[in-house]
Amino acid sequence: MTKQYKVVAIGGGTGLSVLLRGLKKQPLDITAIVTVADDGGSSGLLRNELQIPPPGDIRNVLVALSETEPMFEQLLQHRFENGNGLSGHSLGNLLIAALTSITGDFVMGIRELSRILNVKGKVLPAANQSIVLGAVMSDGSIVEGESQIPKSNKKIERVFLKPRNIEPLPESIEAIREADLIVLGPGSLYTSVLPNLLVPELAHEIGKAKAKKVYICNVMTQLGETDRFSASDHVKVLMDHVSDDFLDYVIVNNTTIPKRIQDRYALEGARPVMHDKKKLQELGLNIVSDRIIKYDHSVIRHDEEIVTKWLMSLLPAIKVR
Repeated sequence: MTKQYKVVAIGGGTGLSVLLRGLKKQPLDITAIVTVADDGGSSGLLRNELQIPPPGDIRNVLVALSETEPMFEQLLQHRFENGNGLSGHSLGNLLIAALTSITGDFVMGIRELSRILNVKGKVLPAANQSIVLGAVMSDGSIVEGESQIPKSNKKIERVFLKPRNIEPLPESIEAIREADLIVLGPGSLYTSVLPNLLVPELAHEIGKAKAKKVYICNVMTQLGETDRFSASDHVKVLMDHVSDDFLDYVIVNNTTIPKRIQDRYALEGARPVMHDKKKLQELGLNIVSDRIIKYDHSVIRHDEEIVTKWLMSLLPAIKVR
């Protein structure tokens, strides 16, 4: 009998969803811990009008881990383009909001939708409440709101959460303590990955967990967040917000991106993240470098199969009596 390894994946946005589509094909016990700092679009509207945590990132993760008909996945991701009160909302967000109302609790609503979707693993919000992400900028000014931070056109010094006394779910703490592997990212550094790590007890438990801890580095910089960042710059930000020794591995892309695709991204103020191997080594990390990307109509995505292969390689087979 072979042990079923326990993996905790932490983040938000499309990056975490892509990763989970690869992991769910493996014989793993998966727990996804997802940010609830989003305040834009449909999530922001539901958050403000219904006083619930934003459902968008949770929805994407539920869909990624679901084992249901492709048409039902498409239905959940459907975004209404017309209609007073409906325009801009995705059906999945509305379902999470409805189940929160029916059950009386955001986490219970997620559990019910997980059951309906036959989700492989657990999907947990970083906290059972809305949180506000704030940033202290290089000039000392403060910007509040996840959607507003990248728009400030200023260098971010650090980010923080409000309120400060946020508590994670007991299930999240248990999953981290029992994990064999903890994976951070990929995703927006300041607005998808870090909000989870800023929940005080989560960061503490990750730091002392026995699991191997891996950061999947972004492939492109992000305007207003990580302008001109190298791979080591991403890691330094994580360490500055948590601790110098909480990571074991970093997975980075080592392949050149075609010029035509670079030019397209340059229009959005994005450029390839430099793989500065020597500086990563100086930070005391084990480095996995590979061609970890694929292209979807000129959009760069992490290749979930290659990334999953590397993550599985960190979990050597253990025979259980």
